[in-house]
Amino acid sequence: MSTTTVAPPIFIDTATLRSILTYKNLINHFQTSLPTASSTIQSPIRQTHQTSPTSSLLLMPSWSLSPSSLPYIGVKLVTHHPHNSSLNLPGIHACYVLFNSQTGQTLASMDGTELTLYRTSCVSALASLYLSRQDSQVLAMIGAGSLAPHLIKAHLTSRPNIKKVTIWNRSAAKGRSLVEKMRKEVEFEGIGFESSERLEEAVGEADIVSCATNSEEALVKGAALKEGAHLDLVGSFKHSMRECDDEAIRRGRVFVDNDAAAVEAGELVGAFERGVISPNEIAGKLVELIEGDKVGRRDLKEITVFKSVGSAVVDVLSAQLVYETFMNGRSLS
Repeated sequence: MSTTTVAPPIFIDTATLRSILTYKNLINHFQTSLPTASSTIQSPIRQTHQTSPTSSLLLMPSWSLSPSSLPYIGVKLVTHHPHNSSLNLPGIHACYVLFNSQTGQTLASMDGTELTLYRTSCVSALASLYLSRQDSQVLAMIGAGSLAPHLIKAHLTSRPNIKKVTIWNRSAAKGRSLVEKMRKEVEFEGIGFESSERLEEAVGEADIVSCATNSEEALVKGAALKEGAHLDLVGSFKHSMRECDDEAIRRGRVFVDNDAAAVEAGELVGAFERGVISPNEIAGKLVELIEGDKVGRRDLKEITVFKSVGSAVVDVLSAQLVYETFMNGRSLS
């Protein structure tokens, strides 16, 4: 009687994941894989469980209906503890587990927090390729948390003409600290980094405004956005959260990463309730932009808005790139 040898699951640590992923390769992977994957991956709306009055546990599963092209089941387990900033800890922690969809065996586990930071920022940067002006030169980063440096690097990857990055944060000291960190990174020679305590001024001069906060009050005022600006909203994922006001939604052509954004994001749900826009006025989804089914930026003057809430589809595609690159490297060594 023969016995099949089963390889033990591997653990891909944070340092290894960082050595595998680049913003360029992940943006390219999404651009080429999302159109097919979006129709073949089953991804239920994520489950959110309140574990305390302020903390929550999120479960994000997905599986492929086309095992010949994507033979994986993936699950991300996420904890959200917004008060961790007082402990000098990130508010979000996550683990990602990848299974073989044909046999069910566990293939790998990896740092889901770092995976999320990369995939979230690269989704925004990919959308920016279709929605921001090609000649964008000024980026305003609203928020200086763990996602902010990833968003800055991803946007600089997709829009290499950017020459100035302005960072605003409620805690000015934290904003200045991020500026100093970014200035020390050799890859950003020739780009000016500065912090600002004047939010509307920072928004008003930016070609791209990227927001990654837990704010429950509108930070970006639509009236402050200049002609041709692109607004990238990343932070909110429940009805009480809101990073921009109704005027920003009214002035912009609004795109989303997936259908869940219209159900979960406070900026959009609130705008629907107040009659600012209707759900059928959402101009399109990211996959529709990639496939050319929907037109992105139409001219140099229009304002565009991209709202993302994340999805298990981009999680499993990110995990696929990490796992397959890691295994290819192991087989070559």
